[in-house]
Amino acid sequence: METYNQLLFRAYHKYEDKLDIATLRLYLYELCYAKGINLYLMLDETADESIANEFEKGVKDLALGKPLNYVLGYSWFYGYKLKVSPSVLIPRFETEELVGHLLAYIDEVKNDDLSLVDVGTGSGALAIALKKEAPFLKVKASDISLDALKVALENARDNAAEITFYEGDMLKPFVENNDKFDIIVSNPPYIPDDENVEHSVKDYEPHVALFGGQDGLDHYRDLLKDVPKVLKENGLVAFEMGYNQKEALTNLVHSYFENVKIDVQKDINGKDRMMFVKF
Repeated sequence: METYNQLLFRAYHKYEDKLDIATLRLYLYELCYAKGINLYLMLDETADESIANEFEKGVKDLALGKPLNYVLGYSWFYGYKLKVSPSVLIPRFETEELVGHLLAYIDEVKNDDLSLVDVGTGSGALAIALKKEAPFLKVKASDISLDALKVALENARDNAAEITFYEGDMLKPFVENNDKFDIIVSNPPYIPDDENVEHSVKDYEPHVALFGGQDGLDHYRDLLKDVPKVLKENGLVAFEMGYNQKEALTNLVHSYFENVKIDVQKDINGKDRMMFVKF
């Protein structure tokens, strides 16, 4: 039998034109971690047969372009393990920064009676991380996809996060319920319809969670028009956005609301990625 190191480098040499060693190492690490094995202490030990078989099977899918998290069936977000499937967008590291900014805002407000809604929740990543990090928050979430909501509900249960989920388009379920929130957060689809994206994203991730119309802003429009119906006085609306959409989204927000304070934050890569609208 091969060692873990031999298993790893055999796969790399077979698929080096399609896969990098870091991806293969991370995949093998996750398979080992699930069985309580620390790969980096066991690299020269004989590989567990079941892990080796699963690794070789998964590497074939990776070589075809299937995203690593779909091969694994889960993703890590803000320290929480979340199930992912082709029904939901894979949570991005940049979105963790949105959570961090919101937690800082919540801490600054110093109010233990805050309500929050996550619009277009997908896997439930934002809602779950915020609820777990600030347990006093009253959290609701929505998604237009019933399949996505099933994943989000399972993730909330697995992470013991008390969240109420609604099926529906953007804020519409909450308008119908006459709900009111202190914070509205959303990571809506914002890629323009004609923008080229890498095939591993376009071919595997749900288009309903990726594309936002001709200019990428259709879902922001849908949300913004209903904000006055559900946002409490002095509330906050927080978005993730495309790195090149700052000006367009700022103008869009001001076309709906003149007297609001807009704050745009850059991500760790120095790109404009988060917008906070204070009412």
